[in-house]
Amino acid sequence: MHTHTFVSYEEFGRRFFEVAVTEDRVAAAFAEIAGNSFEMGPMAQGPGKLAKITARVQIQQPQVRRNLGETITFAVRIPLVIELLIDLWLDKQRFIVDGEIALRAAARAAEPLTIVIDVAKPRPSDIAVHVTSKSVRGEILRIIAGVDGEIRRFIAAYVAEEIDSPASQQAKIIDVENQVASAWDSD
Repeated sequence: MHTHTFVSYEEFGRRFFEVAVTEDRVAAAFAEIAGNSFEMGPMAQGPGKLAKITARVQIQQPQVRRNLGETITFAVRIPLVIELLIDLWLDKQRFIVDGEIALRAAARAAEPLTIVIDVAKPRPSDIAVHVTSKSVRGEILRIIAGVDGEIRRFIAAYVAEEIDSPASQQAKIIDVENQVASAWDSD
């Protein structure tokens, strides 16, 4: 005979969320975009828009930290590696850039019986970039052309579009009712 310690539905629901929505599972959902790369530019920048900036952005594996408060939230860090080229017609400067996207997400319960990973769209201030140049001339060019701010704005816009994409929308939703029904029916 089984002996069980019974808990309230509320306690069961909370425990269910803590087991179902782990750092690893949320990281796996974000990993769907990891490994992707995208191009930005050429973008005209600087005085007279003389500089043309082109970048190839490689998205690395996300790192997720869960916070078990009243709401289960996640701090998501997605590292970036960026190859940057500034073309001034007569001279081309190459830069190596590393950066990081900081996202915030929360696990939420929704009708009818659904878990939604609600991801806040990033602002340019949520994007960190570290640009290194091999020359003083390249460093001055980077500052005059406003490269850092433009990269942050572009990446924030790109990630916001990705968050709204149909594939991302689907990855953020866990239909618990259908999962339970299919597990029950498989017996």
